[in-house]
Amino acid sequence: MTKPVHPGEALFKGEKPFPVIPVCEHIAGSEKLILKSLALQAELGPIFDVTCDCEDGARAGEETEHAEMIVRVLNGPANKCRQAGVRIHDFTHPHWKKDLEILVSGAGEALAYITLPKPTAAVQVAETINTIRQVAARHRVKRRIPIHVLIETHGALKEAFDIAALPWLQTLDFGLMDFVASHHGAVPASAMRSPGQFEHKLIARAKTEIVAAALANGIVPAHNVTQDLKNAQTAFEDALRARREFGFLRMWSITPAQIQPIVDAMKPDHSEVQEGAAILLAAQSAGWGPIQHTGELHDRATYRYYWEVLQKARVTGVAIPEEAAKAFF
Repeated sequence: MTKPVHPGEALFKGEKPFPVIPVCEHIAGSEKLILKSLALQAELGPIFDVTCDCEDGARAGEETEHAEMIVRVLNGPANKCRQAGVRIHDFTHPHWKKDLEILVSGAGEALAYITLPKPTAAVQVAETINTIRQVAARHRVKRRIPIHVLIETHGALKEAFDIAALPWLQTLDFGLMDFVASHHGAVPASAMRSPGQFEHKLIARAKTEIVAAALANGIVPAHNVTQDLKNAQTAFEDALRARREFGFLRMWSITPAQIQPIVDAMKPDHSEVQEGAAILLAAQSAGWGPIQHTGELHDRATYRYYWEVLQKARVTGVAIPEEAAKAFF
């Protein structure tokens, strides 16, 4: 009897697999907050990533000690899920290379990703990636460390497609507040929050171009933070609007109370997961040829869509029908 072919083999042969990563990225700066975030991650499961922040987290003059603390934490027992990355200092900061030397040499096997803030051109991102690769090679870190890039300057937005096409890229993120500030008052502060952030023409244009650049290059577009710290419903509504109207597939969190609302807004619909499971099981039985399901034709194009739905369901905690879970995971 022929062994059923897994969708990962049937559908992605010869193609670049789209990253299947958590839909929420929670940022934490101090050791106390990083440990608290990792404890919550262990409790809820790996439905969100933790970004350990060097850029805003390190006090001036204590950049080395801060990076060394992150290495110690990521290599320690608190990092149970192994889904924690780091945001380094920007390209103009004198410590960015030292950040990489400390972090890659000390925690190269533990880093889920490295986030690069505030580039103004694709060549800066390319140079940073080359530095990461050189440090990794020097310290015998053989894996590709995923790279996340924050688009928060005019120059980066202009070259978003070039940035998204660089090697090792996993996400393209929007840094809303710095981007608004870079307009010298031409964009009001109201565009840093809802509804302005979705309605101001310049901000909507930036979000649309970032999503288009990311998806065209097979990487994940990540939405900016919600400033409202007191009302978690605001984060839910922002994430839902970012997902449905602009196509973002991931969003930043700045307080633990925002994590679950963001995950809930970004996760696939339960009925779509059920339908996708049924379609993929039938497709597998048919050797991944065209099938009819509830009166509709399905082929490899829809199989690819539903396979990603099931993978996203898995990383967001949505229940997958048992038969499909056994067959595909």
